[in-house]
Amino acid sequence: MPDDTLVPAVPATSSPSRAARELGLKRAEFDLAVQLGRIRTVPDEGGGGGRRVERAEISRLRARYGFPSTLRERVRVVGTAEGAALMGVPAGRFTRLARLGLLVPVRYYLNRYRAVVWLYLAEELEQFATGAENARLLKGRTPETLRGQLATGVDLRARNWRGRHFGFLLRQAGDPWTRAAAVAAFLAPAEIADVVQDPHERAALERLRPAPPAHGAPGSSFAHLAEHLMTAQDSDEIGWLRSDLAQAMREARTQSPAPRPPVALPEAGERSAGGYGEAGRRAAPRPDGATESRSGRRLRAVAHTAATAPPDPGAPCRPPAARPEAHRPVRGLRAWLSRANSRPAGAVPRYRARNRPSCTTETSSRPRTS
Repeated sequence: MPDDTLVPAVPATSSPSRAARELGLKRAEFDLAVQLGRIRTVPDEGGGGGRRVERAEISRLRARYGFPSTLRERVRVVGTAEGAALMGVPAGRFTRLARLGLLVPVRYYLNRYRAVVWLYLAEELEQFATGAENARLLKGRTPETLRGQLATGVDLRARNWRGRHFGFLLRQAGDPWTRAAAVAAFLAPAEIADVVQDPHERAALERLRPAPPAHGAPGSSFAHLAEHLMTAQDSDEIGWLRSDLAQAMREARTQSPAPRPPVALPEAGERSAGGYGEAGRRAAPRPDGATESRSGRRLRAVAHTAATAPPDPGAPCRPPAARPEAHRPVRGLRAWLSRANSRPAGAVPRYRARNRPSCTTETSSRPRTS
């Protein structure tokens, strides 16, 4: 008897959360391992826009000797106090080495006092401390050239972190437009507008621009400080970033131009307001949504002019139009009031005397007597 049991297919990739659990890492440790290139990821082919981990990559890491302790040790980060103890130097000397750019931070966070706390890879600190060329920096007097730089207030920690984060963004970029947006993420808007003058291209870069590491709610002081750390400050750093952005934009334009919004052509009914085409000459839209012909518009304009024009004193008098007779005779009190208020035949009605000027004819040339 054939076996018709359906076996569900095992997905070829895993989500970051599941991959972190299978590798025995916290989510922050997993993200750092991805940034450092210790864990390879692939784009999400399902259209989610994120990154996923192949099952083969998880199997490769789990098969390594000493898993999972060795993997966690490679992504362990320490602060200033713990890093100084790990290197066997005072905390002040550790801070001076970091300000000089000899120790590169890999991450930072903002404490409750809005102060930046830099974190370093424990593996890199151990390698620096065991290097023979660095022995004179760990003990004894700091060289005169380095002390002169410290006296000028040099601090390269933020710049070195931007350089490391820039490399991570470039490794994640999959096309020239994404690479150009990664470069633009470290420049101020004024610098971007100076290099990229096309507004459609700047809009495309803004859509693809990666955000700085999340710190606090959007618009908060922590978010503004994170954005400040993400933006290049030194003139030489800004110069080579501008050069990289111009080169990346040339490559992006060669591959594909920036998307532009489509120009909507007006329909036949919409063109009538501007007078385009035969439909515009025949009909015009009205507030109620209907259309009106050209002859109807002309008659309406003539009627409006006649209604609003003042009467001409020299025009011949025309007797008022006779009122339509009632369908039935007037009886009772209304008939008596009508007879009591009757006037002579030659009297001018009050409404004509108020509303229209006195008529002058050729036959009535006698002067009026009071």
